[in-house]
Parts: sequence; structure tokens; C-alpha cells
Amino acid sequence: MTISRCVLHIGILSIVLLVLGTELNVAHAEGNSGNKEKSECVPVASWVVPGGKKVSDTEVISRAVNQSVVLLGEEHANPEHHRWQLQMLVSLYTLHPDMVIGFEMFPRRVQNVLDQWVAGEFSVAEFLVAVDWKHVWSTDASAYLPLFHFARMNRIPMVALNIDVHLRQEISLKGFDSISDDKLKGVTRPAVPSVAYLDYLMPIYKKHDRDNKDKGEISRDDLDFQRFVGGQQLWDRSMAQALHSALSRPGRPLVVGIMGAGHIKYGYGVPHQLKDLGIEDVAMFLPWDGSKACEHFVPGIADAVFGVASYIAPHVPHRQRLGIRFEMVQNGALVLQIEKGSIAEASGIKNGDTITDIAGLEVKQINDVVEAVQRQAPGTWLPLRVKRGGETIEIIAKFPAVM
Repeated sequence: MTISRCVLHIGILSIVLLVLGTELNVAHAEGNSGNKEKSECVPVASWVVPGGKKVSDTEVISRAVNQSVVLLGEEHANPEHHRWQLQMLVSLYTLHPDMVIGFEMFPRRVQNVLDQWVAGEFSVAEFLVAVDWKHVWSTDASAYLPLFHFARMNRIPMVALNIDVHLRQEISLKGFDSISDDKLKGVTRPAVPSVAYLDYLMPIYKKHDRDNKDKGEISRDDLDFQRFVGGQQLWDRSMAQALHSALSRPGRPLVVGIMGAGHIKYGYGVPHQLKDLGIEDVAMFLPWDGSKACEHFVPGIADAVFGVASYIAPHVPHRQRLGIRFEMVQNGALVLQIEKGSIAEASGIKNGDTITDIAGLEVKQINDVVEAVQRQAPGTWLPLRVKRGGETIEIIAKFPAVM
């Protein structure tokens, strides 16, 4: 982990983990009112094989139910993609009711909660608290709840595919060989990535690591890049292993994976790891927004894509924003990316900093940061306490008088 990919700001109420495979674009600017749908390559409500021709729903679903694993991609914040996923689940279930659904959204440690949800033991509110949704995923749960309800209604097992963010971070920083077996919790060494996958990851690495993207040419052998690749591969591997394990259930059910598109595209991520585990009959399907340029619609990106309408994000009132992308860790908010020209950059915040206190209060959850920033009036200063390596420093974020 679909990284796939976007710059998210605190002013947008959804703070989303950077996932290799998501290629998240909350606003879908091309889809704004007034723009025509670019439907010449993938018309809305149609299936098309990249580099090929239109195919019928019947052809797609008939092929899919004869595979071991079906992967359904998404851009996490796009409701149209989740509606399409629900449609696919219903279609697949009609022909193959012996099914298991794996979700990237959940780390393995909450598997027992998923089991209890499917068994009908939680209300929605209780379920979201029990899986720690705000911290492990944080995207608007309403987009995913129809999928969860479908599984619950039909008593379809749900499988947690992901690993905790702390392990991904440690792998990225130290490398796979430095992590003890007890921390890996059964995740095995990923298959060697293809050169094509490395080339695919390189621009993503440069884009999302400001410390490296301006250094000019970076080789595939660069140590930091290799660690970045290792972190992504661990994500792919852990999901592939969980899907592979689900196949061993009695009756060998059809296993469906719900995950970011970048973990699926071109077969580089999860499909590559599944193949290494001996599973080659894998179907890869993606939704295709009507606003996407056809130049990206190339053979091999997926087995087939389904055209969906462009998503127009609801208007969000303008609020103060710091200009960082972050995720919660044990002792605060870990800064993953600084927006160029942002208040965060001007104040001296750096990638890798951990914000432990904001406005004199300890940072314990996402909203501690979001709400503190949004409360700031124009022209005011916001004190931050930041841990950088072994040092704790005080930083003042100065908000301009005019928003």
C-alpha cells in the first residue's frame, strides 16, 4: 500500500493514510460541475478490457467467480467506487455465495471484532469504536458501511488484511531484516519486486518525500528508496497472505479483496505476492472515473474496468489548515508530508517530526490536531511541541491575518 498520490490538508475533515495503492483524489477536480465526461475509452455503466473492447456484466462476473481471488480496487474517499464495489459483491454473491471478503481498512489485531460484527453482536457505533476506525482508517465510514452491512446481512466472513502502521514505519526505516519474527507476526519476506514495479514506485517516492524529490536522479539502489519499497511490499505481502489463508477455509470459498487501486494495478502489488504464494488465478477489477484521461487506460492495468460517474466532492467551508499530512502514532501525530508553501513549512516543521502537544494540550487523537488548527483565528500563533529524533523542540505556527 493502492501511494495512492494526493496532498491532504487538515482543513479537509478526512485525514487519510498515505497508501501506495490508493491514488486518492478527494476533489476529483476534473469532475467538477461544467466539465464533460471523458467517456470515449470507458463509458459510464460499461465494462471495458484495457487495450481491448467492451464486455458484458455476464462475461466479467462469470470469469470472476471461477477465480480463486477477486480484487476490487478503489480510491478511498470516492463514494462512487464503494457503490461499484457493493454492486460487484452482490453480483459475485449471487453466483458464488460461499464467499469471504477481505478489507485493507482493518489491521489484523481487530479480526475478532470483525467476527463479532458479522455475527450481529455490535451496533454500528460500537463496531466503529471497537475497530478504532478513526485511527486505523479515518475515511468517512458511511462510504464503507454498506459493504460491512452486506457482509453482516449474509453472514459472509470479513477478514482483516492489514498490518499496523507502526510495523510499516519500522520496516521502511530499518529494513525487513532488522525486524524480529515476533514483531512480523507471521508476515513472510515479500517476493522480489519487478523492475517495472520499482519504476512505478520511484515517482511516488519522490513526490511524497520532500527531502529526496529535489535531489535529482535517484537510483533504484538508493537505500532510502529500497526501504520505501520494502514498506510497500510488506503491505502487499501481508494482504496477500491473509487472502491466501482465507482460501484454506472449508469449501475453498471465493475470496474477494477490497483495497486501494495501487495495490492492484498492473499486478505489481498484491497479485505479484499472491503468485509467489502459489495463487495465480486472480481477477483484477477497477472502477474508472469518467473524468480520467484515456492516456492512463493502458493494457495490463487491470483485467477489466467499469465506468463510473465523476465524483464531485461536497463543498467544504474554508478553514484554517496547517498544510501537513500525518497519521497517529503512539506518542502523537507523525508528520508524513509537508505542503510546499504551507504554514507548516514556514514554521519549520519537518517530515518525520512527531507533534506531541498542540496549544498546550497532549495530542492523543486526530481531532486534537484538526480542531486546534481550525479554531485558530487569522493572525494568531499556535504553539506546538515536536519530537525530532531524540530532541524535543518548541515550534510556533503563525497563521496569516488574511485567509
